[in-house]
Amino acid sequence: MYSLKNDLLHIKIKSKGAELCNITSVKNHKEFMWQANPKVWGSHAPNLFPIIGSMKADSYIYNDRTYTMPKHGFVRHNDKLTVSNQSKSSIAFKLVSNDELYEYYPFLFEFEITYTLSNNTLIIHHSVKNKDSKPLYFSLGGHPAFNCPLLADENYSDYFLEFEVEEHSSTYLLNMENGLVTNRTKPVFSNGNKIKLHPDLFNNDALIFKDLKSRKVDLTHNTKGKVLTVAFKDFPYLGIWAKPNAPYVCIEPWLGIADHENTDQKLETKEGIIKLEADSTFNAEYSIEIEQTHLV
Repeated sequence: MYSLKNDLLHIKIKSKGAELCNITSVKNHKEFMWQANPKVWGSHAPNLFPIIGSMKADSYIYNDRTYTMPKHGFVRHNDKLTVSNQSKSSIAFKLVSNDELYEYYPFLFEFEITYTLSNNTLIIHHSVKNKDSKPLYFSLGGHPAFNCPLLADENYSDYFLEFEVEEHSSTYLLNMENGLVTNRTKPVFSNGNKIKLHPDLFNNDALIFKDLKSRKVDLTHNTKGKVLTVAFKDFPYLGIWAKPNAPYVCIEPWLGIADHENTDQKLETKEGIIKLEADSTFNAEYSIEIEQTHLV
């Protein structure tokens, strides 16, 4: 376990998967991260690379060969990440391609994720280096789960998500049998830029957005105001998810998306896939800002 701490927040990160597991107020000890109850959902904030969500038949085709790939890729649960840099306010973890990974992801790469604590904000920065002589194809994203409700005397339906600007985007529905994206959509913004949280919101799995105008979303209580803000300027896709009736909500910035149910399974043509040329580096970051009123 690794940690970062300042006068406002105490951050903890697991070595396995470099997974963020705590964002805690130093003064009042409020915990903002879901604590991974295994009877409900046993994760806190998995890091997703080199794919998002599910692939059709858990596999893809590259250069006429079929490779297997687990849901959300191979960084989450991976115990091979090493600390590549550390200071009082930041810590970086790196995963480098190896023979084992090459068997189901035939590329030479370096994946690095850096957590930086600045006042009441945690910045999560991703860096991907293509160490190969051919283009690298990948997606990446975050999956942070936040306690909701935050306090014991509150209800899930006391909360809503408020987006930066008025939205008209619809969620893309999943095929519930295989977890793949369909062409079917459903409107969810009934009040301009807000989505009200309620126990049945995720009965059909995640809300998946491809065309949001907003690059920030707040988790907000009906009467007590904003709890936190997730800013995702570098991420064109966003997922919102929880297990039905579970006391948390995931706000997931994505660079990529699960396979479409009609995919040809070719990695190069996968929706949302990033093509990184040889000897190039890709960078993207999102942030989690805790509202100051909850820290005193």
